[in-house]
Amino acid sequence: MDIRHDTDAQRFHTRVDGHEAEVEYELEGDVMLLTHTGVPQPIGGRGIAGDLVRAAFEHARREGLRVRPLCAYAAAWVKRHGEYADLVA
Repeated sequence: MDIRHDTDAQRFHTRVDGHEAEVEYELEGDVMLLTHTGVPQPIGGRGIAGDLVRAAFEHARREGLRVRPLCAYAAAWVKRHGEYADLVA
């Protein structure tokens, strides 16, 4: 899956079968606030949201950022992926 990071729009996104899915964020100092995860219903259930959230966490790790998952999906995802717990603010 081709996940792109649009720093100007503060989001990670991908296009699958003509539909766009995304994770939006805001930066507060060295904390990345994950504010929204959106995957259209026609492409749901394929793990796309998880891949997008993982991309955000991986970016945060590389950049030395902490992550505060404000959207329900990202918060639930990080609870299932303890390898990223050290990044949670």
